[in-house]
Amino acid sequence: MKKIAILGSTGSIGTQALDVVRNLPGEFKISVLAANSNVELFSKQVEEFQPDLAVLADEESYKILKIKNFGKTILTGGRQAFIDATTYDDTDIVLTAMSGFAGLEPTIKAIESGKNIALANKETLVVGGEIVTNLAKKFGVKILPVDSEHGAFFQCLQGENYKSIEKLLLTASGGPFRGKKTAELKNATKNEVLAHPTWNMGQKITVDSASLVNKGLEVIEAKWLYGVDYNQIQVVVHPQSIVHSMVEFCDGSIIAQLAAPDMRLPIQYALTYPDRKISPVKKLDFWQIKNLTFEQPDFKTFKGLQFAYDAGNAGGTLPCTFNAANEVAVENFLQGKIKFLQIYDVIENAMLKREVKKNPTLETLLEEDFETRRLSEKFIGSELN
Repeated sequence: MKKIAILGSTGSIGTQALDVVRNLPGEFKISVLAANSNVELFSKQVEEFQPDLAVLADEESYKILKIKNFGKTILTGGRQAFIDATTYDDTDIVLTAMSGFAGLEPTIKAIESGKNIALANKETLVVGGEIVTNLAKKFGVKILPVDSEHGAFFQCLQGENYKSIEKLLLTASGGPFRGKKTAELKNATKNEVLAHPTWNMGQKITVDSASLVNKGLEVIEAKWLYGVDYNQIQVVVHPQSIVHSMVEFCDGSIIAQLAAPDMRLPIQYALTYPDRKISPVKKLDFWQIKNLTFEQPDFKTFKGLQFAYDAGNAGGTLPCTFNAANEVAVENFLQGKIKFLQIYDVIENAMLKREVKKNPTLETLLEEDFETRRLSEKFIGSELN
């Protein structure tokens, strides 16, 4: 029985991970549940799964919940308690399902305590890829990807020599605006942006999918997970979301991973690896599938994808700058303070104005994230409003 800590248990990935646990009784024990501030849902999760340790990062939310009695479960609160929960002794694997830059420190702590990582927090590798992968090697820790695309690469590469990789073919649905041009997106509404055609995800990642920034983040993530150069990562738009990604090898062979678009599958494989277990995911019927189509992404309209390649190739702190500016821009878009296409303006402004520092430490990245957020908020307030 694997003992699992789930960081971000009330989010989209966290709730689906708990669904995986429900569907495989006897396979897992939830040792730690950790979330930010969703008191009502978190309370129900703690009551159902009875973890050893439960943590709410938001202090005010913790104060509301701490009056409840959860039996043997130890309840703690605060940002530091959230980070410290990753080192809980009686844990085999930590699922990092929280969103954004906030996942970097907890993931590093978990690696340093020898925990294997089921990585759903792509920003960890985007921002601190070199630090994180070096630490994983040092402490003998496995990083098991949870993203559907990176889970696909991981499965395609089982038994293969990574040195034989010619190209990683990273698929993208194209989001709700596939085929649209800049003029058509000037007044895109929040509801239109959040209307993803194939995936049901949290708001932030759904906006990133619409802008193709999410695919850019996955490009940088792929570089660190599989040790390839950026010119070996090719984004391919595949609107059916059935081919989750492909690997082309030096001999011209291509191996693909196909499945219904359901995040429970890559989550389950990361948690049960190296074994496969029966899952509730709908099986594909190739007598019913009529078309699988593939297209080139529109780098000119969806500038976030090109920004990601630029940031990745420059290295140093620039991927951190790219990510922080995007997080600020998306938050402001969701609050109705900027338009959809202005997300690109915020990112570009930060990437042009922030100095790139090579070989950053964790402290350097924390400072860069802070300064980029401050710069981006100021830019939005003075230039875009």
